[in-house]
Amino acid sequence: MTTSPVLLAVALSLVSALCYATAAVVQERTAAGTSDLRGALVRSSWWWAVLLNAAGALLHVVALRYGPLSLVQPLGVLTLVVAVPLGSLVARRRTSGTQWRGMALTLAGLTALLTVTASGGTPNTLGSTGVLVVALAAALLIAALVRVASGPSSLAGLAFAAASGIASAVGSTLSQKLAVEPTLSWSTAVVAVLTVAFAAGGLLLAQKAYGSGLGGPLALLTLVNPVAASAVGVTLLGEGFQYGGTGALLALAGAVAAGRGVVLLSRPQPQPQPLPEPRHDRPVHLDVHVPHLRPTPILTGTSRAA
Repeated sequence: MTTSPVLLAVALSLVSALCYATAAVVQERTAAGTSDLRGALVRSSWWWAVLLNAAGALLHVVALRYGPLSLVQPLGVLTLVVAVPLGSLVARRRTSGTQWRGMALTLAGLTALLTVTASGGTPNTLGSTGVLVVALAAALLIAALVRVASGPSSLAGLAFAAASGIASAVGSTLSQKLAVEPTLSWSTAVVAVLTVAFAAGGLLLAQKAYGSGLGGPLALLTLVNPVAASAVGVTLLGEGFQYGGTGALLALAGAVAAGRGVVLLSRPQPQPQPLPEPRHDRPVHLDVHVPHLRPTPILTGTSRAA
């Protein structure tokens, strides 16, 4: 019994999303306990997150060998669906109704997108010129977003998250070329170096973004990532949607539903209130009451005269 390449790509992407989600929770908890990126790098929890991200990236690359970029990359949104309840579990708080609705909308939107993008066939890859164009354009966008994040802005976390999403998307796009066309050449070596550079940059930028929390930055990161990769797939790789105009409308509806779900998932959740201090209506006396001792007369050997 043979397995469909598309189904294999979806299965690998699901496990990859689980690895990425766990890594995101670990990174957010690490960022909450450190003041800067240097402090995070010396903690063992951050390196566990690196290993989880590496496992997720490896599975993602294998998935790209069996499925097109416009199919595999949107499945990365499942990272948010897994990370939100997992983060609630780690923080010992309940997952709210808003978060459950967000997960339902995200899954419904992804189902619609998969219906119109799940086509078989060998995935297309970028040529040498396309690799340089994508890498240069992404580097300029990332530099602009980092500059915005470095300024006095309340949107620093979101800017870092957008930059991380772009870097991760480009890393995935370039890694697909390595997975589909593994050859020994100077151009392949250049692609490998660029892939590692964008993947590492995306990881470090995500760590900076999680300093502002998990929900908003992770939501934006998981949206920017598939949008950027799908843009490359549609404009440079000739990837499209099945069923013509109907498929395009269904994809648009799925994207709107998934976007709405991500917005709901990114809403900040109320922090659990600490338990009130116990109150005592009556004062508690810890001292022991000792009864008053009356002096006792001491009898002597002399008698009183009558």
